[in-house]
Amino acid sequence: MVSLIDDEAIAIIERNADRILDEIGMEFRGDLETLDLFKIHGARVDGERVRFDPGWCRDKIKTAPSVFTQHARNPERSIQIGGNAQVYAPSFGPPFVHDMDGGRRYATLDDFRNITKLHHQLGPVNHSGGVVVEPVDVPVPLRHLHMAHAHLTMNDKPFMGAVTAPERARDTIEMCRLVMGADFVDRNCVLYSVVNTNAPLVMDETMLWALKEYARAGQCTVVSPFVLGGAMSPVSVAATLAQVLAEVMASVALIQIIRPGAPAAFGTFFSPISLKTGAPTFGTPEGTQFQMCAKTLADRLGLPFHSVGGLTASKVPDAQAGYESQAQLMGAALAGVNFIIHATGCLEGLLTTGYEKIVMDADRCSAMQQFVKGVDFSEAAQAMDAFFEVEPGGHFLGATHTQENFESAFWMGEMSDNGTYEQWHAEGGLWQQERASARVKQLLDDYQPPEIDTGIREALDDFVARRSREIEGENR
Repeated sequence: MVSLIDDEAIAIIERNADRILDEIGMEFRGDLETLDLFKIHGARVDGERVRFDPGWCRDKIKTAPSVFTQHARNPERSIQIGGNAQVYAPSFGPPFVHDMDGGRRYATLDDFRNITKLHHQLGPVNHSGGVVVEPVDVPVPLRHLHMAHAHLTMNDKPFMGAVTAPERARDTIEMCRLVMGADFVDRNCVLYSVVNTNAPLVMDETMLWALKEYARAGQCTVVSPFVLGGAMSPVSVAATLAQVLAEVMASVALIQIIRPGAPAAFGTFFSPISLKTGAPTFGTPEGTQFQMCAKTLADRLGLPFHSVGGLTASKVPDAQAGYESQAQLMGAALAGVNFIIHATGCLEGLLTTGYEKIVMDADRCSAMQQFVKGVDFSEAAQAMDAFFEVEPGGHFLGATHTQENFESAFWMGEMSDNGTYEQWHAEGGLWQQERASARVKQLLDDYQPPEIDTGIREALDDFVARRSREIEGENR
C-alpha cells in the first residue's frame, strides 16, 4: 500500500475534522428518531444539526469490525472485506448502455440481466455489484425487486442492496432471507450497500432511512460521501479529506449506535471538477492522491476502505477510456482500497455502462490482482537450477524450470493482442474494442445460470410477484 500522508498531515486532517464536527456539525434530515438517538448518546442536537465533541465519534466507531465476510449465495464466492483483501466490483447506477453494434441507448432490464450474466463469468470481478445499470423500462418502485432477483438467480457472487427507499432495503433483506435463511442473515453479512452523504455535511432522509434498515439487520453499510471537488468541497485535497472524514465518522457512529458491531466501511467518491467547464474529471492526479490519503484515515479508524476504480469521461471504449480508467484503477490498487467499485464498464463519467468496456476492464482488474500479489521470492521462483542447466549465451525457453512454469509464469491478458502485425492483419486487423465485442457475444452465448434450489427460486419468484402487486396497488 502506498500512502501520501505522514503523521503531521494525519494530525492536521483529524484535528480539522474534529473541529468541523464540533463547531459546525452535520445535518441529519427528515428523521426525528435519529436525532433522538444522537441526543440520548450524548451528541449535541439543534434542530436537524448535530454536533459532536472531539473523540465522541471515534469512540462509537470502535465496535465496528475491521474485517468481515460478505457471504454469497454460493459459499465458494464469499469474499473478505477489509484487511489486505481487494474486491473488484462493477460500475453502479448508469441509465445508459453502449455497445459497438447499437451505440448508446437507455438501459433495459434485459441489459441489466445480460451485464449480470457477464460478471458471473468474469473471474477477476468478484462481486455482482448493485445497480449495474438502471433498467428504465421497469417502473422505479419495482426496479429493486427485479435487480435483486437477477443478482440472486443469474449470478452467485455477493451483491449490493437497494438504498433508494426504506421499503426497498427491507425487500432486499427479505429476499436474502428467503435464499439463505433468516437466522443466517441475522448473524452474517450478506448485503453490502452504499449510502452517500450529500456533501457538504448532510445526510438526507432517503439515505438515512436505508442506513437504518441495513444497520438494524446487521448488514454492511458503506458511508461514501459523494464529492465533486470545488463544488461540494473546497478546491484542495487537504480540505476535502477533513470534510469527508467528518462525514464518515458521524455517519458510522450512527450505525454503531443503532447496532453495535454492525459492519460498516469508510467510502469515498471524489472527483475534481474542471474549473473551466464545471464538468467532473477522471483519472486525475488529485483523485489518486485523495484515495491514497483517505485509505490511511480509514485504517486509523479500523474500517475497511471503499473507493472508486476504472472511471473515465470518455463516451466510447477508446484510448482516453483506457488511459483514464487504468490510472484510476492503478491508484486504487496502490492505495490498498479494499472494495473497488466502478472497476468495470464505466463510460461517460458513470452515465453509461459499456458492454465491451466491461470485458476490457476485467482484463485490467486481473492485471491489478496479479500486481498486488507482489514478487515471489520462493526457492522455486529463484530458479537457481535453471542457471546451471542453461549455458552462458543460451536461452531458457527449453529449460526445465520454464517447462514446469510456462502456463502461470507471467500474466497474460485475454483482451490484448501480442502477436505480430502480420498475424493480427491476417486475423482481421481487429481493434481491441472489436475483439471485446466478439468476446461479449461469446460469453452471453456460453452463459449457464448458477444452480439454485427449485423451492428457493419459486419463493423468490412469488415474493417479487406479490410485492409488485402490493406496490402497484399503493401507487394507484
